[in-house]
Amino acid sequence: MEKNYVYVATGKKAASTHERYNHNQPVKPAAVEPDADNAGLKLPAGFGALKVADGIGRARHIAVTEQGDIYVKMNGRIAEGRGILKLHDSNGDGRADETTGIANYNGTGIAIRNGYLYASSDNDVYRYKLDAQGNIADAKGEKIISGLLNRHHHESKSIALDNDGNIYVNIGAFSNSCQEKPGPGSKGMMPCNILDSAGGIWQFRADKLNQVYSDGIKFATGLRNVVGLDWNTQTNQLFVMQHGRDDLHVLWPDLFTERDNAEKPAECMYVLKKGDNAGWPYIYYDPEQKKKIVAPEYGGDGKKEGSKEYIDPVMAFPAHLAPNGLLFYTGNMFPAKYKNGAFVAFHGSWNRAPLPQEGYYVVFVPFENGKPTGKWEVFASGFTGMESGVTPRSAAHRPCGLAQGPDGSLYISEDSKGTIYRVVYNGK
Repeated sequence: MEKNYVYVATGKKAASTHERYNHNQPVKPAAVEPDADNAGLKLPAGFGALKVADGIGRARHIAVTEQGDIYVKMNGRIAEGRGILKLHDSNGDGRADETTGIANYNGTGIAIRNGYLYASSDNDVYRYKLDAQGNIADAKGEKIISGLLNRHHHESKSIALDNDGNIYVNIGAFSNSCQEKPGPGSKGMMPCNILDSAGGIWQFRADKLNQVYSDGIKFATGLRNVVGLDWNTQTNQLFVMQHGRDDLHVLWPDLFTERDNAEKPAECMYVLKKGDNAGWPYIYYDPEQKKKIVAPEYGGDGKKEGSKEYIDPVMAFPAHLAPNGLLFYTGNMFPAKYKNGAFVAFHGSWNRAPLPQEGYYVVFVPFENGKPTGKWEVFASGFTGMESGVTPRSAAHRPCGLAQGPDGSLYISEDSKGTIYRVVYNGK
């Protein structure tokens, strides 16, 4: 097999993932060879993959320092201060051989910005000062936000940071469609009283300690649940991936077929500005009609169009794929077409019957002039280890988080077995 080699930067001061490093600086070469089977992944020609770590537990979102160390936010049974793992490669082969941990809380969100590591539990957000080598200087950290709503449904508090000292936190709705009573035929609450404290993105200061819910600004609303989000440094805008609603046929069998239930609504990418309303629970986006449609709980019949006051998505994906990670690629390792485009990690569906379950892959969305082109492609697949009959329980791996390395390689986490993948390019 022809060997592919890439290079990693070493010995630099830790910096924001979004500063994306100075690729013109000399780097110390370290041979990194993809696994013979590309870690089981199917990738475009010229790409290879290796497993950086395996079996570490429920690995959610990830962040990579300029030195190439990986911080992983863990979720599940946290013990012995391992809510945040640090993976270090001491011999330069691309595989982590030293694992340390801090923090005794579950959660999903993690990011690096301006010399700090930010991490979230399902209720709070913390930050940890990084030293010049990218190590956590004080394991105790500082709490910057506390008391975020957690109803144990869509509880993850994913985060993103902008260029102006703000941090954005998802607060997912603890409801599918804001019904008056759970069950078939129940109308939706008008107005939906969940939206005062959930179902949107809240903005806080990233440099202020001990903020509470009331200190935050409701940046955008009408978003059922956002797990993947990223700040686009090219356009200076926040992009998010929404998990769409479920159970159209189950709740309204006279209006929607089982196929409707499988195909609708779309999983949507939105670009947000302050004050935007994406319309949940009053509308959903129909990928076949390419329209915002009034939800049946609010008098819709599957055809009635929703109000123009709600923003349109910038891209729509198939239903129920569960987009859990979003990353804008700014590195120089991959071919030019990937520059400033977006990678999306889809965790995979459970409710597309009678159609096959779908997702369980990472896709790429080309961007031009700060906007998606309307064409997306599967970039990395093969995570499930199965050709057919995939379910969340049977899938070997389920993609969750994305991060960019200092050399421009792409890191992917998955939370079934706890594998961290690294994708590199050495094609011609």
